[in-house]
Amino acid sequence: MNQGKKYYQKSWSLEDLYSGTNSEEYQAAMNELGHLTDEIQNYREMLSPEISVLDFGTILQKLEKFHEIASRLLSYAELLFSADTQNSEAMSLVGQTEAIITEAHNKIIFFSLWWKSISDDEAQRLIKEFPDYQYYLKQLRNTKQFTLPEFAEQIINIKDISGKNALNTIYESLTNRYQFTLKIDGKSKKVSRSGLMQYVRNENPEIRKQAYRELYRVFGGDGNILGQIYQSIARDWYFENVKIRKYPSPISVRNIENDIPDQVVDLLLDTCIKNKPVFQRYFALKKEMLSLETFTRYDIYAPLQKEERLIPFEEGLSIVQSAFTDFDPEFAAMAMRVLDEDHIDSADRRGKRDGAFCLTTSPKLTPWVLVNYQGRISDVSTLAHELGHAVHSLFANRQNIFQHQACLPLAETASTFAEMLLVDALLKEEKNPDIRKELIMQQMDDFYATIQRQAYFALFEKKAHEMIASGTTVDQLNAVYLDNLHDQFGEVVSVSDEFKWEWVSIPHIFATPFYVYAYTFGQLLVLSLYKKYKEEGKNFIPQYKQILSAGGSKSPEDILADAGFNFYDPAFWQGGFDFLTEKMMEIERN
Repeated sequence: MNQGKKYYQKSWSLEDLYSGTNSEEYQAAMNELGHLTDEIQNYREMLSPEISVLDFGTILQKLEKFHEIASRLLSYAELLFSADTQNSEAMSLVGQTEAIITEAHNKIIFFSLWWKSISDDEAQRLIKEFPDYQYYLKQLRNTKQFTLPEFAEQIINIKDISGKNALNTIYESLTNRYQFTLKIDGKSKKVSRSGLMQYVRNENPEIRKQAYRELYRVFGGDGNILGQIYQSIARDWYFENVKIRKYPSPISVRNIENDIPDQVVDLLLDTCIKNKPVFQRYFALKKEMLSLETFTRYDIYAPLQKEERLIPFEEGLSIVQSAFTDFDPEFAAMAMRVLDEDHIDSADRRGKRDGAFCLTTSPKLTPWVLVNYQGRISDVSTLAHELGHAVHSLFANRQNIFQHQACLPLAETASTFAEMLLVDALLKEEKNPDIRKELIMQQMDDFYATIQRQAYFALFEKKAHEMIASGTTVDQLNAVYLDNLHDQFGEVVSVSDEFKWEWVSIPHIFATPFYVYAYTFGQLLVLSLYKKYKEEGKNFIPQYKQILSAGGSKSPEDILADAGFNFYDPAFWQGGFDFLTEKMMEIERN
């Protein structure tokens, strides 16, 4: 950390975006967005296969500037809303900003439609002249066969504002206002969801059970409403993408956006199903170590011993910074930019968006990070994870805005790698064998949450989207979700009925369908990368930085190939589970 500087839990500053909607810079940005829209429209008549390199380059530059301003405006609204989801003005601003940007985007959508319409030879003539935009231009053409006429594309963009986008805003507003009541030491206590989730890792089995039951009592109370919101979003996804655009399947939409073939995603998920005995074996061992007669879903994240103390925010941050510095000082310095520029909201409070995220606005700006820090070691890990995302973004800041961010699966690379750096640093300092074992067990818990749990979420999504397209009920989706859990855990973990509501509590499947397999992909990739790091030491770091610096400027296949990996090879995915099996053996030996 900066010498002498104190870091406190508080909300972020958005001054690097705008000081308010009435500020001169905000109004200027809105005006400039309109002017750019008009300027880009003036190039419409120039678009032909014979367009000059000069004119084509000018359009790209204006489009880049348009997206830069649009991203800043939308980020400002979203960050305001995330800081307080009960703020009606912030909620309204999100809708208004989306509407303004959609209207502007609809006026310039002709460029991408024209670009997809020309022949491969005609496109290649221009691509070779603009290497810095090469992957972006190629990716645009990947959806050529699923693209509709201009008027239809404009209608869909407008429809989304009052359709799926509005439904997601309603879902967030509903669920982020929830409060949960626990009885601890004979006293009732009201907590947010983030506050509640610390109790699922409590050493007392009854408190863990109480926390989960309260979570799903509250979500289940609105379960039919939340389930209907989800069905409406899934139906919208199906009708637009499968029925109208003719994508092969609902998940193919995300796969093509990620530039990952369906067969690779199928291989990834099939490998997880095949290896479900790995985590079942882990939970059987954990049951034995906890001396439990029955191992239930309440016990998944149970600690081996009582957590002695809470870790203040500044200390947790210092632990993360030290772990990053030991790996690479530049990595640590980039993470601390988020703090030094006041781009983090770390305090837990009612109305604030639950969970954690890192939002990248532009390659020209340091990302904003949201966490709900409560002082547990898991919160320190979350802090490392989100700062890892920010570091990834900052390493890629030489890329233009079109190619800055890695696709979703590769976007988890630096974040999950950062968590592994943290655990290694903690193990290096810790001499107590019981605490060392606890840290390794917590790491295995996190591996489960990131790999297997997310893979089974994706499997549920595939089934749910299929059922919703054919017509189904919330009760039937609940039943399928329970079947999903039973298949995942087998006979090792007992699952009680209230877990049928777990799926309505997962924001990712509402906001970004089929996002979740990105976590599985990213963690299994990182296990391979980390193994390489342990083998090669500091010699590995330049290669790792190269992966991060690529951002979204190459296909995932090419980025992984540069690192020596082939994601078509079953052995690549199996390697991650082999690493976990080695971890299991390490736990069993000790």
